Amino acid sequence: MTDRTVLNDAAEKEYKADCLTCFGLCCVALPYAKSADFAYNKDAGTPCRNLQGDFLCSIHENLRGSKFRGCAVYECFGAGQKVSQVTFGGRDWRQNQELADEMFQVFPIMQQLHEMLMYVTEALSFTENRSLHSSLLEVQSETESITFLAPKELLKINIDEHRAEVNELLLKSSKMVRSKFLPKDGQEQQVRGMEFIGAKLAGKKFRGKSFRGALLIAADLRNADLRMTDMIGADLRDADLSGANLTGSFFLTQAQLNAAIGNKQTLLPKGLEMPEHWRR
Repeated sequence: MTDRTVLNDAAEKEYKADCLTCFGLCCVALPYAKSADFAYNKDAGTPCRNLQGDFLCSIHENLRGSKFRGCAVYECFGAGQKVSQVTFGGRDWRQNQELADEMFQVFPIMQQLHEMLMYVTEALSFTENRSLHSSLLEVQSETESITFLAPKELLKINIDEHRAEVNELLLKSSKMVRSKFLPKDGQEQQVRGMEFIGAKLAGKKFRGKSFRGALLIAADLRNADLRMTDMIGADLRDADLSGANLTGSFFLTQAQLNAAIGNKQTLLPKGLEMPEHWRR
């Protein structure tokens, strides 16, 4: 059975946040609203109250307990350090106020590009989609080149158009990987956006299903068979994965798991870790 291939060490480091080499960009550039995920409202471009002078978070070890669960499940896929150290050459927004607005605008674009690169890198590890590898390598190279553009050039990129190009290849890859589980005509029923919010799905068999973009918020998926599922963009906030089998599922991120509920009996794909709050 195909399983999620662990990214090599270089890719793992490149597509994972390194707060020590970032200027706290996610804590400044992004807005959030007071909710179950955040303790108060914050506008884009305004530093979070918990951001320290060294660009680290004063409550990082207790984000959930401090009512900042949204931060606990956020992942920039390495965009923070790329923008901080490469795009802006180590110049921080506090010491270079003239760069601040531009830096904050570039960050979310870089985050999307790095997320795409992570998915494409994973797609290249599949054997079932070998016929797509040349196209995936081409779009990987193109995307990587974009990430090294100067700030003003990055801001001109039509990110939606580029994402559509990447997404087409990821869709094809997904179908190839899950081909043995698809109907004979290759057509599968599409998941509707809100179909699974709070749904009672304990013990259900979803092997080989696509949950792309599905809203699984607070869904009961205890002991569900989720092997070989496409989880790209699935919203797993408060979804209960206790005892569920996610072996071989792909395009699943650590951030998605961090947003969910699970336990020691939950089976995960290779390369992903059991969130700390699952161990309690």
